Amino acid sequence: MLRVKDFFDKATYTLTYVVYDENTKDAIVIDPVWDYDQGSSRVHTASVDEVQSFVNSNEFKLHYILETHAHADHLTGAVELKKRFPEARVGIGKHITKVQEKFKEIFNFKDFNTSGVQFDILLDEDRLLKAGSIGIKTIFTPGHTPACSSYLIEDMVFTGDALFMPDFGTGRCDFPMGSAKDLYNSVHGKLYKLPDTTKVYTCHDYQPGGRELRFISTIGESKEKNIQLNEKTTQEEYVNFRTERDKKLSAPKLLLPSIQVNIDGGKLPQVEDNDVSYLKIPVRNK
Repeated sequence: MLRVKDFFDKATYTLTYVVYDENTKDAIVIDPVWDYDQGSSRVHTASVDEVQSFVNSNEFKLHYILETHAHADHLTGAVELKKRFPEARVGIGKHITKVQEKFKEIFNFKDFNTSGVQFDILLDEDRLLKAGSIGIKTIFTPGHTPACSSYLIEDMVFTGDALFMPDFGTGRCDFPMGSAKDLYNSVHGKLYKLPDTTKVYTCHDYQPGGRELRFISTIGESKEKNIQLNEKTTQEEYVNFRTERDKKLSAPKLLLPSIQVNIDGGKLPQVEDNDVSYLKIPVRNK
């Protein structure tokens, strides 16, 4: 029987999930967090430590560490987690290469490899991924980014930033190569085609109005009640709404450090001769 353990990072409102079979002890991790304090520019591993402790204490076999996309609001803990579980493979949707190509240009990374080689496995929609007794179907759900994927596991779907709780809506679409039209088609054309009873696990919960943490809904609930994109919302209505809303949003505070680390599979830049890594921050004067 499959179960899910959640871990919530309050600093970035991020949910990390461990999906596991309590009988076979097979397990995967979705969207781990590497803690980063921007003011001091220091990383630490409290979030990864929690996940490691849970996996070890239950004697799980960790097969995969899966990313729903290259996150723009937190550093991925995939590399740090893989250090503790060397046999686990880090996976992401194959269109990560599009994101790598775009941000190679933005950050002027001269020698950056944009083939996706930084990840152990690039996932496709037509391939069922097996983690022991756990079967994972990848569903491409672009819009927030062109490389976003959702993961369908039995009657559960992990939607990343494509679909949030019904009282919050959907992910923003104003990042480079984001598309409100694409996200509409991902939700209406793919996620809303799943059975209404399918449980939806979100990557973030921003707790609107200060409500308590919630991160599980159903496809049926979202189709009926999602405040930004429900079953009756037309594409034109959604694109107009999302475009106007995104114009008013500030960039995520960890956007620049997160993207350059996450497109590299979660690796920090190479340590220099003073034993320090340096992130690259573009400065624009026009």
